[in-house]
Amino acid sequence: MTGILTGIDNRTNLAGTNRLELLIFTLNGGQKFGINVFKIQEVIQVPSLTRIPGGNPVVRGVAQLRGKDIPVMDMSMAIGEEPLPETDNSFVIITEFNRSVQGFLVGGVDRIVNLFWKDINPPPEGAESGGYVTALTEIDGDYVLIIDVEKILSEVGSGQEGVKKETLDKRLKKVGHVLVVDDSHVAQAQVKRVLDDLGLSCTIANDGKEAFDIIRKWVADGIDVPSFLTMLISDVEMPRMDGYTLTTEIRKIPELEGLFVMLHTSLSGVFNQTMVERVGADMFMAKYKPDELAEAIQVRMRELQGIG
Repeated sequence: MTGILTGIDNRTNLAGTNRLELLIFTLNGGQKFGINVFKIQEVIQVPSLTRIPGGNPVVRGVAQLRGKDIPVMDMSMAIGEEPLPETDNSFVIITEFNRSVQGFLVGGVDRIVNLFWKDINPPPEGAESGGYVTALTEIDGDYVLIIDVEKILSEVGSGQEGVKKETLDKRLKKVGHVLVVDDSHVAQAQVKRVLDDLGLSCTIANDGKEAFDIIRKWVADGIDVPSFLTMLISDVEMPRMDGYTLTTEIRKIPELEGLFVMLHTSLSGVFNQTMVERVGADMFMAKYKPDELAEAIQVRMRELQGIG
């Protein structure tokens, strides 16, 4: 099964083309799910797992892979479904999200498909499966659900949420507005929490197309967007239009010259600095460290407020 990901490094050339590759997998039933290949390190058959007494039941155990301890979570339990059996036909998808490596136990692995982000759609209202489905697409007549892994990790983990007081620069005026673009409601809430701590207001868009439509309306209404916005903080992977394409489109519009764009992504292991520079983003940051994000925003605020 590791052969299914042969050449994964070469797939990074999809960045900026508004395309992605999904690894299709199943859990207990016939429903198909997808995960972006960019976030996958390897796919293996279920290894020996060391149980963690008193731990979160979603974490089925720890696997030893090349000398590293990798927590393995039951993807089915994580989204509120029945536990998966550990059989010879089960697999673990080893992923890197938000600067951490973890495995997800799944029932079966199907194949990799190449898609355009415009073919990935937000879930219909009321069909978000408890908030765990962040997008969906149709492949060969079957609906494929894309799970909000960031929501799972936020529920299983216990990381820092707010900004530490010592990080806050008291010299800064608490004024400014930020456009936040992310398809994950958890990620939106995390960024908004940081902005609240900094005293900044925000507008939230659920994907790149929605954000671009908002920006174009502001321009049409005569708003000087680069002056109005302290910055734009965008995820990279999103339905309809990804963060790379959003940035590329922004840089084509003369009225948006000088708009500060930060790409804020969970693709910490494969993030392509060359691609960031090519599309014209001002900076990137791997999710999610609230103090680091706050300091990066404060650097921009100091620049705008003339504070050295």
